[in-house]
Amino acid sequence: MISDFLLSEFDAEAKTTALTLERVPMKADFAPHAKSMPLGKLAPHVAELPGFGHTVLTTPELDFSAGPPRTRPGFESPEQLVKAFQEGAAKVRIALKQTTDAAWSDPWKLSFQGKTIFSGSRFLAYREMFLNHLVHHRAQLGVYLRLNDKPLPATYGPSADDRMGF
Repeated sequence: MISDFLLSEFDAEAKTTALTLERVPMKADFAPHAKSMPLGKLAPHVAELPGFGHTVLTTPELDFSAGPPRTRPGFESPEQLVKAFQEGAAKVRIALKQTTDAAWSDPWKLSFQGKTIFSGSRFLAYREMFLNHLVHHRAQLGVYLRLNDKPLPATYGPSADDRMGF
């Protein structure tokens, strides 16, 4: 079953993301560049991304302009960010287990005010719009951690700070 393969990958990415969020410094305005998202927005965005993954797995589409406004997790503490992330990740895990092989081929669409942002299979939406998106922003957080002298967790191999992760 496709979901079985994706589940082990998701678990590994979720574990590393939680370890990264645990190390986030509480410097809401910190950004490495004027065009970079401030840490106080980036870290909560990473923490909320599992909610989007759950939406991809359980609905045929999402229009960001429709429905109630989303509530982004606050930027109160690393523990609060990890908790929000893990709660969402638990829902993704359940949805992954329930996604049939046939459902991965179903069409999925992301739009804003009727303008299509993404249109493709649920599998591509899950990988490109959710999982790759999560990994991308986690990597950004890694830069923010490094620039604030916070240790980086091991990711796909040992980091210079966390050789015991492997």
